[in-house]
Amino acid sequence: MTRIMLLAAALLASGGISAGPGHHHDNACMSGPVAQFGRYVGDWKIEDEQLARDGSAWSAGNGARWTFECIGNGMAVQDHWRPNNGGYGTNLRTYNANTDRWEIVWAAKAQQGLMHITARQNDEGNIVMDVVSPEPPQPRRIIFYKPDEQGWDWAMQWSQDDGETWFDVYRIRATPWKD
Repeated sequence: MTRIMLLAAALLASGGISAGPGHHHDNACMSGPVAQFGRYVGDWKIEDEQLARDGSAWSAGNGARWTFECIGNGMAVQDHWRPNNGGYGTNLRTYNANTDRWEIVWAAKAQQGLMHITARQNDEGNIVMDVVSPEPPQPRRIIFYKPDEQGWDWAMQWSQDDGETWFDVYRIRATPWKD
């Protein structure tokens, strides 16, 4: 784990080795298990919404631009999250063949330190991400839904019964970015 965090820190600090966003089918991340996240490589317009704390209604978010790129000739997928109202965040995703799961490090301007996340692709082709550390106050997961020709969906879910049932608290719809 320490080795993964050191690699992540070095790649995050250096900005990675970019294949450039927007090259979905021409990137080295489209073969083998890395293709699970490689299929999101590109430049995406984000429309988002969040559930009110009392669960009564959904409200539109400010949107964002989210770019994914293949780095290290297929070694990892890095993204750059740029909310329309300011801020910045980045994920570095590496596939661990020994555990058959993704090791992910998230860093954001508004967050102190790094967040460690693991992920696996489920039988439906969706990627389910679980926060490892820092440990969230209640079970939380993120799901990247399988993309289609128009884009893809994403949801953050919480559980109030230790993972027996889940409900969406934040949702994203990603469509190709048009300049």
